[in-house]
Amino acid sequence: MKNEKAAKIIEKALKQGRKTLSEYEAKQVLAAYGIPITKEVLVKDKDQIEKGINKIGFPMVMKGCSAEIAHKTEKGLIHVDVRNATEVKKAFRDIMKGMEGFKGGVLMQEMIKGRRELVIGLTRDPQFGPCVMFGLGGIFTEILRDVCFRRAPLELRDAMDMMQEIKGHKILAAVRGMEAADTDLLAQMLINVGQIGLDFDDVMEIDLNPVILAGAKPVVVDALIVLKG
Repeated sequence: MKNEKAAKIIEKALKQGRKTLSEYEAKQVLAAYGIPITKEVLVKDKDQIEKGINKIGFPMVMKGCSAEIAHKTEKGLIHVDVRNATEVKKAFRDIMKGMEGFKGGVLMQEMIKGRRELVIGLTRDPQFGPCVMFGLGGIFTEILRDVCFRRAPLELRDAMDMMQEIKGHKILAAVRGMEAADTDLLAQMLINVGQIGLDFDDVMEIDLNPVILAGAKPVVVDALIVLKG
């Protein structure tokens, strides 16, 4: 059974002829499948800023959010460690100015603290169908290329094997004063990402990077879902 909330989001985007979901929409799909995401609120007007501050608190991260913009960092649409209302208002103005010509708003989200970054993804292989990816994440994902793949659907054993398969698997253990990752939750995230690919033939790609370990708990900080064009 497809998740109804996720189906509505995906169907709306497809009707609009879009090939991607916005970060906010992508995370709503993930949350519908029980995948932990950052606490966040989408603000489209300066009158909503105070409500966003009350919900998220400080410090926070603010990002330009539009289905039309994939690489926010390169466009200067991300402000991190925003610490008071004055900084929020300035960041809101700067981001909205940088987004001129694009539909969307500003995502106000909690700032997740953690030094360990992972990547979880999904690609739709012409031969094997939806395949789940797991590996080391962050800005060096493409350089390190420390990832592994499994065909969906995943069993718990498959997900656990993936975590041990990457070269940097020790990052998940208790290391340098950091607690061991919640591998049960990570495994469920991998299984559920695969399930999204099985439930929706129109989902071509999922890219969750980074997934930050906040203590033991993995949290999706950024998300991209690409649809069939």
